[in-house]
Amino acid sequence: MRPTILATLALAFLRMVLGMHFFLEGLGHLRDPDWSSAGFRKAAVGPLADFYRSALPQTGDWTGTLGRADGRPVTAATDAWKGSVAAEWSRRLAEREQVVPLDAAARTAAAEHLAAAKAQLDDYVAGIADELAEYRLQVDRLAAMEASPASRDVPFARDRVGKKRRELAGQAAGWMKDAAAIGTGLEAAWDEPRNSAERRSLAAAAGKTLLWRADRFVSWSLVTIGAALVVGFLVKFHAIGGALFLASVIASQPFWVPGAQATYDQWVELAALLAIASLPVGGWSGLDFFFRTMCPLSGCCHRESA
Repeated sequence: MRPTILATLALAFLRMVLGMHFFLEGLGHLRDPDWSSAGFRKAAVGPLADFYRSALPQTGDWTGTLGRADGRPVTAATDAWKGSVAAEWSRRLAEREQVVPLDAAARTAAAEHLAAAKAQLDDYVAGIADELAEYRLQVDRLAAMEASPASRDVPFARDRVGKKRRELAGQAAGWMKDAAAIGTGLEAAWDEPRNSAERRSLAAAAGKTLLWRADRFVSWSLVTIGAALVVGFLVKFHAIGGALFLASVIASQPFWVPGAQATYDQWVELAALLAIASLPVGGWSGLDFFFRTMCPLSGCCHRESA
């Protein structure tokens, strides 16, 4: 039974609408220099929450020191975190010197700035010592809550664990942000004696974070999938790609986890993309109609209905 013209036009319209949404969403991310998926990753709940948060940047090794329930005293954990932050700064100074070599006087001045930043970090941590001690107690309590069978079987207990995890993550993010501000001031002090050309070289050599790379990949993927769906090129392939992206968004907010955000819109678009990918007329009004013989999978991708 051949599809009617109305059915073909409806599927083509659905494909283009979905494509425009993906294209505009990805383009908006690329145009906005401040856009980041950090908020989305922080809000993730459920079994994959740790995976989504793994790409989040942190100042120093917070998760391996103050954020770990390892039973060591708060002073030892605090010193370990400060040491990891100072190690990052020292590594950054070494990387900068490879790009712009320093003479003896400049190297001495840079070391002095580094020592001043370490002292500033010591003073800052000393001012929040009581808060860090309480935070460490809450980290231990959270670990005990997560180890309890009730945290997996009782909805109220799961909700309490998720709330406590978000609360502690917010506290840690604030302290790491303050420490990062000290590092920003340190780099500004290092940049002050450099000329414009040297500053441009240092900025170009600055490494991109894992989160930045992941965000760029997602943004360009959305643009590519959207454009391909609009023009009807390799419709089934790009529809499956869009469906996988939406599935990853839905997986960050499992509906059975208490406190999960609603993902009704994503479910609707996921169903529409699966329909586009499975029906044989998804690309008839696009470039696939003209280039179907070029696809190595044309036998299965463009087979007409009997």
